Amino acid sequence: MRKSRTAWVILAVTFIVLLASAAIRATPAVLIVPLEREFGWSRATISFAISVNLVLYGLIGPFAAGFIARYGARAVMVSCALLLGVGVLGTRFMRDPLELVLLWGLVVGVGTGGLAIVLGAAVVERWFAQSRGLALGILTASTATGQLLFLPLLARLIVGYGWRSAVTLMALVAFALVPLVLAFMIDRPEQRGLRPYGAGAAPPLRAAPLQNPVKAALGTLAFAVHEREFWILAGTFFICGASTNGLIGTHLVPACMDSGIGEVQAAGLLAVMGIFDLIGTTGSGWLTDRFDSRLLLFAYYGLRGLSLIYLPLALEPPSRGLTPFAVFYGLDWIATVPPTVALARQGFGAARAPLILGWVMAAHQLGAATAATLAALIRTQAGSYDRAFWISGGLCLLAAGAVLFAGRRTEAPAVEAQA
Repeated sequence: MRKSRTAWVILAVTFIVLLASAAIRATPAVLIVPLEREFGWSRATISFAISVNLVLYGLIGPFAAGFIARYGARAVMVSCALLLGVGVLGTRFMRDPLELVLLWGLVVGVGTGGLAIVLGAAVVERWFAQSRGLALGILTASTATGQLLFLPLLARLIVGYGWRSAVTLMALVAFALVPLVLAFMIDRPEQRGLRPYGAGAAPPLRAAPLQNPVKAALGTLAFAVHEREFWILAGTFFICGASTNGLIGTHLVPACMDSGIGEVQAAGLLAVMGIFDLIGTTGSGWLTDRFDSRLLLFAYYGLRGLSLIYLPLALEPPSRGLTPFAVFYGLDWIATVPPTVALARQGFGAARAPLILGWVMAAHQLGAATAATLAALIRTQAGSYDRAFWISGGLCLLAAGAVLFAGRRTEAPAVEAQA
């Protein structure tokens, strides 16, 4: 059968869903200072709620992969979108830090965890037999696009109308995803008599037997912890999360404001990163289809580490170095995802890859949560974020060296055949 053009429609719907989820997840970057001013909560207290969100965002991933395998991406998308809408809207009425932790940390954390790159990887695996790297790069870039479209707008809303207007907008965005998914999302190409993009005349893949999602996730973890490949991927992705979502995504705007840069201008820097990450991550997917993923990751982590070490100098008045930093860092923001997914697929096979990736993403978000909290503590004690940037930069250089030891497991074909 001919290539399925429907695959690109499914990719577009998934891109929009991941984009909205990423925008909601990035919203706290412009909420920290307004909440600090209105309620008198410390930056460490607010960052703790964000850390809970980041941890759950990661830990939900493996179980989300299991639920996607069992019930389909369509059902998971609708459920998580409704959860996000309720959780975000509820923050309008909070008055206590515990409510922030429960709503933004717990409810929104679970919702965004179900609408993460694990979802994108599952959709690509089902709908694309070729150009997987490019397709995954496009979906991964949705995180950057979410920041690009929403953060500057949210910052302006907060300045003009208060922070509650911003969370109301994001709740409406979450609810709007439900009819979009119900109208256009299809779980598998076989449901419409189609073939994955680029599958040609090959016999259709047989669907894996249905499993208990929790049992499948925990069983995969029990297997993975005995594999060196898993620890390399999880360890380097821990550092990836610490240096992106946890540090820059959470604390760059407050760090800029510490240097006398306005809230809207600081959010604009994240938007600049979003523009260039859209280019960098899509390009990374294209490169992953053609070059050794280990060498790509070595370059990405190494360049990221150097840019973080440079960041304190860029923040010094008159802060002319911030725009070049935003461009350079944006190109590298989450370019690590396509080659990491490729290594997981090569090492563990297509059947296990989504669940393995779920646990690797959990490590990513544990790193993000750790950095979000520790950076706030460093800022509180030292009066600046400089040490946090230097430590994160050094860890990125460590990850650049560690990823060179990743390699294919010889058991992968046997595991794939058995699956």
